[in-house]
Amino acid sequence: MLPNCFLTECNNFLELYLIVCESVTAKMHPVNESAAELTSLLTSAVFQDVHVMIFIGFGFLMTFLKRYGFSSVGINLLLAAFGLQWGLLMQGVWHLVDGKIKINIFKIINADFSTATVLISFGAVLGKTSPVQLLIMTILEITIFSINEHLVATVLEANDVGASMIIHAYGAYFGLAVARVLYRPGLRNGHENEGSVYHSDLFAMIGTVFLWMFWPSFNSAIADPGLTQLTAVINTYLSLAACVLSAYAISSLVEHKGKLDMVHIQNATLAGGVAVGTCADMNIGPFGAMLIGLVAGIISTLGFKFLSPILASSVGIQDTCGVHNLHGMPGILGGLAGIVAVSLGKKEGGDPVMQAAALASSLGFALVGGAVTGFIMKLPFWGQPPDQNCYDDSLYWEVPEEEDENEESLAHADHSKNKAEV
Repeated sequence: MLPNCFLTECNNFLELYLIVCESVTAKMHPVNESAAELTSLLTSAVFQDVHVMIFIGFGFLMTFLKRYGFSSVGINLLLAAFGLQWGLLMQGVWHLVDGKIKINIFKIINADFSTATVLISFGAVLGKTSPVQLLIMTILEITIFSINEHLVATVLEANDVGASMIIHAYGAYFGLAVARVLYRPGLRNGHENEGSVYHSDLFAMIGTVFLWMFWPSFNSAIADPGLTQLTAVINTYLSLAACVLSAYAISSLVEHKGKLDMVHIQNATLAGGVAVGTCADMNIGPFGAMLIGLVAGIISTLGFKFLSPILASSVGIQDTCGVHNLHGMPGILGGLAGIVAVSLGKKEGGDPVMQAAALASSLGFALVGGAVTGFIMKLPFWGQPPDQNCYDDSLYWEVPEEEDENEESLAHADHSKNKAEV
C-alpha cells in the first residue's frame, strides 16, 4: 500500500495537470475554428510532410560539402527552429483576431513556409557565413517575406498555392543578393574544402529523395480541401516525374562520355516541384504539368553546367548550392506559367496582370531586401569566417581530429598487411 500522503500528492498533481492542459487548449484553439479543421488528419499529415522537408530535406541536401556536414544539418536546424517562431509572429501581425495572434494548423504550415525562404538563401551563402550572420538574415528575410506575402495574397490576390514566386524565387534571389554583397575575392579560384566526396554526395541524395517524395504535400498544403487540393497533388506528382527524366537526359548529354553528374541529380530533379507551384491547383491537365516539369529539369541542369561558373567569374555571385538553378529560374518559370495559365482561363477569377505584379513584387523585395541585408551582415562584428576557414566545420563544431582519422587508417592498413603476410 502506498502512503495516503503520496496518493494525495498524485491526485493534486493530476488535477493541476488537467487544469493546465485545459487552459493551454483554450488559448491555442481559436473559438471560431471549425471542428473539421481541428480534427483533419489529412491537414496534420500534410503539415508533418512539410516539416520533414524543412528539417531533413533541406538540411541533408546541403551536406554535399566534404567538411561542412555538421553545419549543413546543424545550422539548418537552428535557423528553421528560430525562423518558424519568428514567422508565426511576423505573419500573425497581418492576421490579428481581436488584437491577438491565433494559432492553428494552417498558421504553423505558413510558418514553415516562411522558414523555407531562409533555408533557400542559406544555400547561396553556405560555408561562408557565421551562425550569427545567418540569424540576422533570418530575422530580416522573414520580416520582408511577410510583407511581400501579404501584398501578393491579400492585396493583389494573386494565385501562388505552391509558392513558386513568394518562396522559391524570393528566397533564391534574396540569397543571391546577399552573396553578391558578401563576395570574397579570396575564393575566386575556389577552396580546397568546396568540393564533395563519395559519402557526402550520398548524404545529399537523402535530402533529395525526402524533398522529392514530399513535394506534392508542400504544393497542396494551403490549397482548398477537396478537388483543388487533389489537383495540386497530381500536378506536382506528374511535374516531378517528368523533371527527373529531363534532368537525367540532359546531364548525360552535357557530361563527359555520357555519364551522370551527381550535382545535377541531387538538385535539378526537384526543379519540377518548384516550377509547377504557382499553377499547381489550376486545371492545366497532365500534359501541362509534365511540360512544366520537363522544361524545369532542362533549364536547371543547364544552369548548373554553364550558368553557375559564369555567375561566379563574371558577376561575382558565389552561389554555393546553386539555388539560382534549383529555385531561382524554376521559380520564375513557375510565375510565368501561372500568368499563361490564368490568361487561358485555367483559374476561375484569376487576373494575369495581378500574377505578373506578384512575380515582380517577389523579385523586387528579394533583390532590394537581400542587398540591404547583405550590407548589414557585412558589418565586421558578426564574426564572418576568414577565407581559409570557409567550408570547415571545425570553426564552430567539435569534430574528430584529422590526425586520429589518419592513425586509424594507418592502423587498418597495417592490420590488413599483416593479415595478408600471414
